[in-house]
Amino acid sequence: MVSVSPSSPSQDFKREDESVDTDFYRSPRLVTHIDDNAIGLLRDYYARNLPRTGRILDLCSSWVSHFPEELEQLAVATKKHSSKSSEQSVTKDIPKLEVIGQGMNDAELSANPILSSSILQDLNSAPDLPESLVPLEATTCVVSVDYLTQPVRVLASILNHTRPGGKVHLVVSNRCFPTKAIGRWLKISEEERLQMVGDYLWFAGWRNIEICTLNDGKTELSPSGGLMAWFSARSDPLWVVRANKPSTSDS
Repeated sequence: MVSVSPSSPSQDFKREDESVDTDFYRSPRLVTHIDDNAIGLLRDYYARNLPRTGRILDLCSSWVSHFPEELEQLAVATKKHSSKSSEQSVTKDIPKLEVIGQGMNDAELSANPILSSSILQDLNSAPDLPESLVPLEATTCVVSVDYLTQPVRVLASILNHTRPGGKVHLVVSNRCFPTKAIGRWLKISEEERLQMVGDYLWFAGWRNIEICTLNDGKTELSPSGGLMAWFSARSDPLWVVRANKPSTSDS
Protein backbone atom coordinates (compact mmCIF):
# COMPACT_ATOMS: atom_id res chain seq x y z
CA MET A 1 0.00 0.00 0.00
CA VAL A 2 1.31 3.46 -0.93
CA SER A 3 1.66 5.56 2.21
CA VAL A 4 2.32 8.93 0.64
CA SER A 5 2.17 10.52 -2.80
CA PRO A 6 2.57 14.00 -4.26
CA SER A 7 -1.19 14.44 -3.76
CA SER A 8 -1.17 13.46 -0.08
CA PRO A 9 -3.12 15.86 2.15
CA SER A 10 -1.08 18.95 3.00
CA GLN A 11 -1.78 18.44 6.71
CA ASP A 12 0.48 15.38 6.57
CA PHE A 13 3.36 17.81 6.13
CA LYS A 14 2.28 20.37 8.71
CA ARG A 15 4.38 20.73 11.84
CA GLU A 16 3.63 21.78 15.38
CA ASP A 17 6.13 24.61 15.02
CA GLU A 18 5.56 26.39 11.71
CA SER A 19 7.86 29.29 12.56
CA VAL A 20 10.62 30.19 10.10
CA ASP A 21 13.17 27.37 10.05
CA THR A 22 16.11 29.74 9.74
CA ASP A 23 15.19 31.10 13.18
CA PHE A 24 15.00 27.63 14.72
CA TYR A 25 18.44 26.65 13.37
CA ARG A 26 20.08 30.03 13.94
CA SER A 27 22.09 28.88 16.98
CA PRO A 28 24.72 26.21 16.23
CA ARG A 29 24.22 22.79 17.80
CA LEU A 30 27.61 21.09 17.91
CA VAL A 31 26.16 17.80 19.12
CA THR A 32 25.43 14.42 17.58
CA HIS A 33 21.83 13.30 17.10
CA ILE A 34 22.39 9.55 17.23
CA ASP A 35 24.43 7.62 19.79
CA ASP A 36 27.98 6.32 19.41
CA ASN A 37 26.91 2.76 18.53
CA ALA A 38 24.66 4.04 15.74
CA ILE A 39 27.43 6.34 14.49
CA GLY A 40 29.79 3.36 14.31
CA LEU A 41 27.25 1.35 12.31
CA LEU A 42 26.71 4.27 9.94
CA ARG A 43 30.44 4.71 9.35
CA ASP A 44 30.73 1.02 8.52
CA TYR A 45 27.82 1.33 6.09
CA TYR A 46 29.36 4.38 4.41
CA ALA A 47 32.70 2.56 4.12
CA ARG A 48 30.97 -0.19 2.14
CA ASN A 49 28.66 1.94 0.02
CA LEU A 50 30.00 5.44 -0.70
CA PRO A 51 32.29 6.19 -3.65
CA ARG A 52 35.99 7.04 -3.23
CA THR A 53 35.99 9.60 -6.03
CA GLY A 54 33.63 12.20 -7.43
CA ARG A 55 31.22 14.53 -5.67
CA ILE A 56 29.03 13.68 -2.67
CA LEU A 57 26.27 15.94 -1.34
CA ASP A 58 25.71 15.75 2.41
CA LEU A 59 22.14 17.01 2.67
CA CYS A 60 21.04 18.70 5.91
CA SER A 61 24.67 18.62 6.97
CA SER A 62 26.25 19.93 10.16
CA TRP A 63 29.63 19.98 11.89
CA VAL A 64 30.15 16.24 11.41
CA SER A 65 29.14 13.89 8.58
CA HIS A 66 29.98 10.51 10.18
CA PHE A 67 32.14 9.44 7.23
CA PRO A 68 34.71 6.66 7.87
CA GLU A 69 38.35 7.64 8.28
CA GLU A 70 39.37 6.63 4.75
CA LEU A 71 36.74 8.87 3.15
CA GLU A 72 37.45 11.70 5.56
CA GLN A 73 41.13 11.61 4.58
CA LEU A 74 40.29 11.62 0.88
CA ALA A 75 37.87 14.53 1.30
CA VAL A 76 40.32 16.58 3.38
CA ALA A 77 43.11 15.94 0.85
CA THR A 78 40.84 17.06 -1.99
CA LYS A 79 39.88 20.17 -0.06
CA LYS A 80 43.53 21.08 0.56
CA HIS A 81 44.56 20.52 -3.06
CA SER A 82 41.58 22.49 -4.33
CA SER A 83 42.53 25.45 -2.18
CA LYS A 84 45.98 25.43 -3.79
CA SER A 85 44.73 24.94 -7.35
CA SER A 86 45.11 28.62 -8.18
CA GLU A 87 48.82 28.42 -7.34
CA GLN A 88 49.68 25.02 -8.76
CA SER A 89 48.02 22.19 -10.63
CA VAL A 90 46.30 19.50 -8.58
CA THR A 91 48.22 16.24 -8.54
CA LYS A 92 46.39 14.03 -11.01
CA ASP A 93 47.18 10.68 -9.39
CA ILE A 94 45.48 11.61 -6.08
CA PRO A 95 41.84 10.42 -5.94
CA LYS A 96 39.51 13.39 -5.68
CA LEU A 97 36.51 13.10 -3.35
CA GLU A 98 34.64 16.37 -3.03
CA VAL A 99 32.03 16.59 -0.27
CA ILE A 100 29.56 19.48 -0.40
CA GLY A 101 27.38 20.22 2.61
CA GLN A 102 23.92 21.74 2.48
CA GLY A 103 22.60 23.01 5.78
CA MET A 104 20.98 25.77 7.77
CA ASN A 105 23.77 27.00 10.04
CA ASP A 106 26.97 28.52 8.73
CA ALA A 107 28.94 27.92 11.95
CA GLU A 108 28.11 24.20 11.91
CA LEU A 109 29.05 23.81 8.24
CA SER A 110 32.27 25.79 8.69
CA ALA A 111 33.29 23.45 11.52
CA ASN A 112 32.97 20.34 9.32
CA PRO A 113 36.52 19.53 8.17
CA ILE A 114 35.59 17.36 5.19
CA LEU A 115 33.40 19.87 3.33
CA SER A 116 35.03 21.42 0.27
CA SER A 117 32.17 23.89 0.10
CA SER A 118 28.77 24.47 1.63
CA ILE A 119 25.31 25.69 0.67
CA LEU A 120 23.19 27.62 3.15
CA GLN A 121 19.64 26.85 2.08
CA ASP A 122 16.26 26.30 3.71
CA LEU A 123 14.91 23.37 1.70
CA ASN A 124 11.39 23.90 3.01
CA SER A 125 11.21 27.35 1.41
CA ALA A 126 13.59 26.69 -1.50
CA PRO A 127 13.51 22.96 -2.35
CA ASP A 128 15.44 23.18 -5.64
CA LEU A 129 19.22 22.80 -5.35
CA PRO A 130 21.70 24.98 -7.31
CA GLU A 131 22.89 23.81 -10.73
CA SER A 132 26.52 24.07 -9.58
CA LEU A 133 26.15 20.70 -7.82
CA VAL A 134 26.11 18.74 -11.09
CA PRO A 135 27.24 15.99 -11.33
CA LEU A 136 26.71 14.12 -8.05
CA GLU A 137 27.93 10.58 -7.49
CA ALA A 138 25.98 10.17 -4.26
CA THR A 139 23.91 12.00 -1.65
CA THR A 140 23.68 11.30 2.07
CA CYS A 141 21.16 12.63 4.57
CA VAL A 142 21.33 11.69 8.25
CA VAL A 143 18.15 11.66 10.38
CA SER A 144 16.69 14.74 8.68
CA VAL A 145 14.27 13.59 6.01
CA ASP A 146 11.46 13.83 8.61
CA TYR A 147 11.86 17.64 8.64
CA LEU A 148 11.24 18.13 4.90
CA THR A 149 7.84 19.59 4.04
CA GLN A 150 8.40 19.11 0.28
CA PRO A 151 10.42 15.88 0.27
CA VAL A 152 9.47 14.67 -3.20
CA ARG A 153 10.51 17.96 -4.80
CA VAL A 154 13.82 18.01 -2.89
CA LEU A 155 14.59 14.42 -3.90
CA ALA A 156 13.61 15.13 -7.51
CA SER A 157 16.05 18.04 -7.53
CA ILE A 158 18.81 15.76 -6.19
CA LEU A 159 17.95 13.23 -8.90
CA ASN A 160 18.35 15.91 -11.58
CA HIS A 161 21.82 16.71 -10.25
CA THR A 162 22.95 13.07 -10.06
CA ARG A 163 24.68 11.11 -12.79
CA PRO A 164 22.94 7.95 -14.06
CA GLY A 165 23.69 5.13 -11.64
CA GLY A 166 24.38 7.54 -8.78
CA LYS A 167 22.85 6.79 -5.39
CA VAL A 168 21.03 8.46 -2.53
CA HIS A 169 21.27 7.21 1.07
CA LEU A 170 18.60 8.50 3.49
CA VAL A 171 19.49 7.56 7.06
CA VAL A 172 16.50 7.14 9.39
CA SER A 173 16.24 6.73 13.16
CA ASN A 174 13.61 7.60 15.75
CA ARG A 175 15.44 10.68 17.04
CA CYS A 176 14.07 14.08 16.06
CA PHE A 177 12.99 17.55 17.13
CA PRO A 178 9.29 16.65 17.36
CA THR A 179 8.00 20.21 16.91
CA LYS A 180 9.79 20.44 13.55
CA ALA A 181 9.04 16.93 12.21
CA ILE A 182 6.10 16.67 9.84
CA GLY A 183 2.84 15.62 11.46
CA ARG A 184 2.50 12.28 9.69
CA TRP A 185 5.96 11.18 10.85
CA LEU A 186 4.86 11.39 14.48
CA LYS A 187 1.64 9.43 13.90
CA ILE A 188 2.91 6.30 12.18
CA SER A 189 5.12 3.34 13.09
CA GLU A 190 8.81 3.01 12.29
CA GLU A 191 8.04 0.48 9.55
CA GLU A 192 5.53 2.86 8.00
CA ARG A 193 8.05 5.69 8.15
CA LEU A 194 10.53 3.62 6.14
CA GLN A 195 7.85 2.80 3.58
CA MET A 196 6.93 6.48 3.36
CA VAL A 197 10.54 7.49 2.69
CA GLY A 198 10.65 4.82 -0.02
CA ASP A 199 7.52 6.36 -1.53
CA TYR A 200 9.19 9.78 -1.53
CA LEU A 201 12.02 8.31 -3.59
CA TRP A 202 9.72 6.49 -5.99
CA PHE A 203 7.59 9.53 -6.78
CA ALA A 204 10.75 11.64 -7.19
CA GLY A 205 11.94 9.25 -9.92
CA TRP A 206 14.50 7.13 -8.07
CA ARG A 207 14.52 3.37 -8.61
CA ASN A 208 15.90 0.14 -7.09
CA ILE A 209 14.72 1.32 -3.69
CA GLU A 210 15.93 -0.71 -0.72
CA ILE A 211 15.56 -0.54 3.05
CA CYS A 212 18.76 -1.56 4.87
CA THR A 213 18.48 -2.33 8.57
CA LEU A 214 21.65 -1.39 10.43
CA ASN A 215 20.05 -1.80 13.86
CA ASP A 216 16.37 -2.43 14.52
CA GLY A 217 16.70 -1.10 18.07
CA LYS A 218 15.36 -4.36 19.47
CA THR A 219 18.52 -6.45 19.48
CA GLU A 220 20.66 -5.93 22.56
CA LEU A 221 24.29 -6.72 23.07
CA SER A 222 25.13 -9.11 25.89
CA PRO A 223 26.43 -6.80 28.59
CA SER A 224 27.91 -7.87 31.86
CA GLY A 225 28.47 -5.42 34.66
CA GLY A 226 25.13 -4.32 35.99
CA LEU A 227 22.60 -1.66 35.15
CA MET A 228 24.95 0.87 33.51
CA ALA A 229 26.37 -1.80 31.23
CA TRP A 230 22.82 -2.79 30.25
CA PHE A 231 22.03 0.79 29.23
CA SER A 232 25.28 1.13 27.27
CA ALA A 233 24.44 -2.05 25.35
CA ARG A 234 21.34 -0.48 23.86
CA SER A 235 21.67 1.61 20.72
CA ASP A 236 19.54 3.96 18.66
CA PRO A 237 17.73 2.16 15.83
CA LEU A 238 19.12 2.93 12.40
CA TRP A 239 18.03 2.25 8.84
CA VAL A 240 19.10 3.46 5.41
CA VAL A 241 16.54 3.89 2.65
CA ARG A 242 18.56 3.98 -0.54
CA ALA A 243 17.98 4.12 -4.28
CA ASN A 244 19.78 4.87 -7.51
CA LYS A 245 19.17 7.03 -10.55
CA PRO A 246 18.24 4.81 -13.49
CA SER A 247 20.18 5.03 -16.71
CA THR A 248 18.37 6.24 -19.82
CA SER A 249 17.91 2.64 -20.97
CA ASP A 250 16.31 1.73 -17.64
CA SER A 251 13.84 4.63 -17.66
